[in-house]
Amino acid sequence: MLRIIIHETDAEMAIRLEGRIAGPWVAELDHAWEEAAHRLASRKVSLDLCNVTYADVSGKRVLKDIYAQTRARLVANTPMTQFLAEEVTGSNADRTEHGGSKCTQ
Repeated sequence: MLRIIIHETDAEMAIRLEGRIAGPWVAELDHAWEEAAHRLASRKVSLDLCNVTYADVSGKRVLKDIYAQTRARLVANTPMTQFLAEEVTGSNADRTEHGGSKCTQ
């Protein structure tokens, strides 16, 4: 199961993901992103990966696509989510925030 929460302000679109980015949930994330991307305009994007428990190859591809289109700021708080963020950004550490305090609840 994957929960996708999108919070929009004038300055930012924050996307929080919870659960597994795998199987049929990859298509759900891709669809949610396609709809959200139309509303993006000049806002910055953040991807909160703190509550992601797994991402398969297809899930990582969608995250990489979102990152390639937006240069989103990724937020991670565990070794697994930090590794995922580094895979998505190509180890671009300046685009990844580590630490639980940055994660949304």
